[in-house]
Amino acid sequence: MMTSESTSLESLRVLFQSDDYIVVDKHWDIRIDSKMWYEKHTVQAQLRHRFPQLADPSTYYGFRFCHQLDFSTSGALCVALNKAAAGRAYRCFKDRTVTKAYLAMVRGLVEKETQTLDFSIGKNSSEGKTHMMCIEGTEGCENPKPCQTEMMVLEYGLYDGDTVTKVLLQPLTGRTHQLRVHCSAIGHPIVGDFTYSLGADDSTYRMMLHAHLLHIPLEPEPLLVSAGDPFLPSVDPKWLPQRSLRPLAATVEALLEHRVEEDRKIKEEKRERTRREEEKRKGRREQRTEEESEDQRKQCQQWLSEWAGD
Repeated sequence: MMTSESTSLESLRVLFQSDDYIVVDKHWDIRIDSKMWYEKHTVQAQLRHRFPQLADPSTYYGFRFCHQLDFSTSGALCVALNKAAAGRAYRCFKDRTVTKAYLAMVRGLVEKETQTLDFSIGKNSSEGKTHMMCIEGTEGCENPKPCQTEMMVLEYGLYDGDTVTKVLLQPLTGRTHQLRVHCSAIGHPIVGDFTYSLGADDSTYRMMLHAHLLHIPLEPEPLLVSAGDPFLPSVDPKWLPQRSLRPLAATVEALLEHRVEEDRKIKEEKRERTRREEEKRKGRREQRTEEESEDQRKQCQQWLSEWAGD
């Protein structure tokens, strides 16, 4: 089981490394804190230990996390090693061209094999819950913003004797605690989510949420990384699969193919808009040229008539 897995500096697993980026498999028991560089159990400290060159202030000021993972979420975490790389990744996240997929174990039997969770999420202003988010319409929900998550059922089974469903979650937006809030909103909270079970789900050693896939369409070479699957009986014997609905690898492949097709359509639409705009500009230029030519013709005729009069 993973209950006793070490969070030592040596346990950090690097999934991808280049001159511009490092992708690590974040442990579920370490946090991200961009200020507390020397804190023992932070991703920063582990990276600094593994890559001594990052200890130089002139380099780590360019060190940027491209996205965030909650403290108790494990999986693929991308770090840009310089400001230019951070800017390129940031544009992909801003344009929502990044594909992320998370594995989760949720409480109960999720009946819908695929569904889109569409709940606006806002900050919870209720007393004692200001560290939480909430869905629109609930008491204390401030400034809710649109939020969508795709959920696909992978397997049904038991965890420590309780009915659970293993799902793949694809966030289409990037709100704080989005996946946790959405799963809770449909009555299937993530196993081990102490916060959104209001402290009731405290029997597991971790929250069962893992960033499995990260695809950033960088140019000229996209970044594609998988952080594996920690929710296997060989890793955690308390998980007992009973019925498989769809294999993880094929589901992820289909998800990526769908995203590639969507991106292709978006690019085609953008090229078509650019073509139409250029045609309009060309038409306006030709019209101005014709108007100028007509003005020149009239002025020439006026001069000729004046000369003839002389």
